Amino acid sequence: MVVKDIIDILEGDIICEGDLNTEIKTACGSDMMSDVLAFVKDQSVLLTGLVNPQVVRTAEMMDMACIVFVRGKDPDESIVDLAKSRGITLLKTKYRMFTACGLLYTNGLSGGTKV
Repeated sequence: MVVKDIIDILEGDIICEGDLNTEIKTACGSDMMSDVLAFVKDQSVLLTGLVNPQVVRTAEMMDMACIVFVRGKDPDESIVDLAKSRGITLLKTKYRMFTACGLLYTNGLSGGTKV
């Protein structure tokens, strides 16, 4: 799966475009960035309802290529600018977190958390 596929599956809108052909192997859904840092391994995409700069900084630390804001959330320009400077794709979807994660899972994306 690539970022373009996520856009199609989640009926997503592009907020900030990085490399849409980046391969996505796993995903994580969380609003707790501390949990993402503590429990997530080898993730490529982060789904969250949290809209602040820490989301982009966490994604950068975890080498994530894409952030999906659920529930139609819109980040402000400072967040968009930060993502652009880091080459991270930002998307938004109308779906709630549970539904968005389920749609990605049923289309072949796994979770891959640390045990």
